[in-house]
Amino acid sequence: MKNVVRSAALAVSMLAASFASAQDRFANVEISSEPVSGNVYMLKGAGGNIAVLVGEDGTFMVDDQYAPLTAKIQQAVAELAKQPLRFVINTHWHGDHTGGNENLGKSGALIVAHENVRKRVSTEQFIEAFKRKVEPSPPEALPVITFTDATTFYWNGDRVKVQHVGPAHTDGDSIVHFAEADVIHMGDIYFNGNYPFIDLSSGGSVDGMIAAMDTALAMAGEDTKIIPGHGPLSNRAELQQQRNILAGLRDKVKAMVDEGKTRQEVISAKPTAEFDAQYGQGFMTPDIWTGIVYDSLTRS
Repeated sequence: MKNVVRSAALAVSMLAASFASAQDRFANVEISSEPVSGNVYMLKGAGGNIAVLVGEDGTFMVDDQYAPLTAKIQQAVAELAKQPLRFVINTHWHGDHTGGNENLGKSGALIVAHENVRKRVSTEQFIEAFKRKVEPSPPEALPVITFTDATTFYWNGDRVKVQHVGPAHTDGDSIVHFAEADVIHMGDIYFNGNYPFIDLSSGGSVDGMIAAMDTALAMAGEDTKIIPGHGPLSNRAELQQQRNILAGLRDKVKAMVDEGKTRQEVISAKPTAEFDAQYGQGFMTPDIWTGIVYDSLTRS
């Protein structure tokens, strides 16, 4: 009996330590806000970039980072507008973009996403690239409104179209276009300054990423502001540049695949070397990224 009690106490202690560690990880994170265009702002902290549309109808948010940051995010939003948060759009299912869903859902916001986002956050997932199991989210964190292709909000004097694209970064990606403000939020279809993570285990593909970038480019004009999933505020010219680089690298890897080279031979050939100083300094190292592209192109 004593052993059982000790085991239970140890388990509780480990859970408490894990929770404290998670809290400590975000203790020094600050949420900054940057005006983008019109009444659209970009918030940065830890995790995916957030877009906020403010106005008399109520606050409209795209993505919500991690749960321990919710209070800080709410404070940052309160400094921009006093109206309550009414809608939260999830650009895809990953926790650095949906971690605040439960807190914000409980506070009264309606969570909206593509139907594949709800399917993935409501069930156990496994991200192969990181060998990471992700537990299902609680009911309060799930999108309560889903769509299959696109949905449009007429809100705060803007026309906000949420367009599903994919498979791209995952199978549930959406681009959010604030038509009047001339702003596009791309979620993780666009990592500004890094090779983009393509989550093959969640239905993503390198060809889909490039196609989704083409969709965003078709929406954008010369002066359109583009909020990437990660990295600084961007524009059409920078997105076009990265799209062209990714397409060129995809083609280089595909040529080696067509020659019959193995995965390791392709990685060893360093097809990305020309761009590694610019794009290869993040968590998607050149070798990891090249391997993902190879896997994407060789999947049946």
